[in-house]
Amino acid sequence: MDRRSFLTKATVGGVGAAALAAPAIAQTAPKVTWRLTSSFPKSLDTIYGAAEVLSRMVSDASEGNFTIQVFAAGELVPGLQAADEVTAGNIEACHTVGYYYWGKDPSWAVGAAVPFSLSARGINAWHYHGGGIDLYNEFLATQNIFALPGGNTGVQMGGWFRKEINTVADLQGLKMRVGGFAGKVLEKLGVVPQQIAGGDIYPALEKGTIDAAEWVGPYDDEKLGFQKVAPYYYYPGWWEGGPTVHFMFNKAQYDGLPPQYQSLLRTACQAADANMLQMYDYKNPTAIKSLVAGGAQLRPFSPEVLEACFNAANEVYAEMEATNPAFAKLWGSVKAFRKENYTWAQVAEYNYDTFMMLQQNAGKL
Repeated sequence: MDRRSFLTKATVGGVGAAALAAPAIAQTAPKVTWRLTSSFPKSLDTIYGAAEVLSRMVSDASEGNFTIQVFAAGELVPGLQAADEVTAGNIEACHTVGYYYWGKDPSWAVGAAVPFSLSARGINAWHYHGGGIDLYNEFLATQNIFALPGGNTGVQMGGWFRKEINTVADLQGLKMRVGGFAGKVLEKLGVVPQQIAGGDIYPALEKGTIDAAEWVGPYDDEKLGFQKVAPYYYYPGWWEGGPTVHFMFNKAQYDGLPPQYQSLLRTACQAADANMLQMYDYKNPTAIKSLVAGGAQLRPFSPEVLEACFNAANEVYAEMEATNPAFAKLWGSVKAFRKENYTWAQVAEYNYDTFMMLQQNAGKL
């Protein structure tokens, strides 16, 4: 064969193939520009930052063809109205927590966090392998939303209090900022719950509008400065054993995406989901030491208080299950897995962690 002739034909063929392929690629990777409104301020780099992780991954993987512009709480809409705007189709996506909208229907909260539910590992197992994502989206479809897990803080702290809480009686009349329908549970014990966006909590505590507030945990709480206005820092946040933050997409917009963009969103959301929990696990140890050094007084909720809260939560669940089929379906699924999850968790995980903590307390680590 004539080498020169072969190379010429090969080159022409290669150029032709590239020319034919280009339009096909363009057709399958259209330009898509979305806006995403967060329920969180930019100052909270861990929780707000998950939306930026998603945006960056989607843009990089699509070579800039699929872009998601992120807006902090208040830039487009108030933080607690993020999902409402997505439902209405005014904004394509949001990054929020389902329990912010429990007042419309308590089913919103189950996919995020409800009192005495699952740990972060447990809720992730339920979401990804226990059918949780599909069950939650079955409900959210009625709100014109499709959602994917987009972060987890791990078990949260119980919040900042102006006075010590030693007994159930100490909760009477307490005005507390508390998210989700944990407030519904605490109402049974005399607490007056307040739902306030993250950026508004500090001034409310400072002015005495509220007596206590929970937010997330050491890293975020230190950034917001709660230790300056409420000295007692309680744990654990039994209402949020492993709260899932969600990326919520307008369902019609999501359904209209090419399959490869839908797949890309799923991958990027799961990456952002894992990354947030890893960041909190890395940053909280340093932050808790810093808070204590700065005067924060750590206090555990007493067994009396925790038991009363647990019983009150079960009363609320029974009421909701009896009247709300969507809630009953979601909560029934979580409860069934919760029993199995804690059976396993108390075998190897619990005993390993307990032994290592004892070594730390003995100064051996």
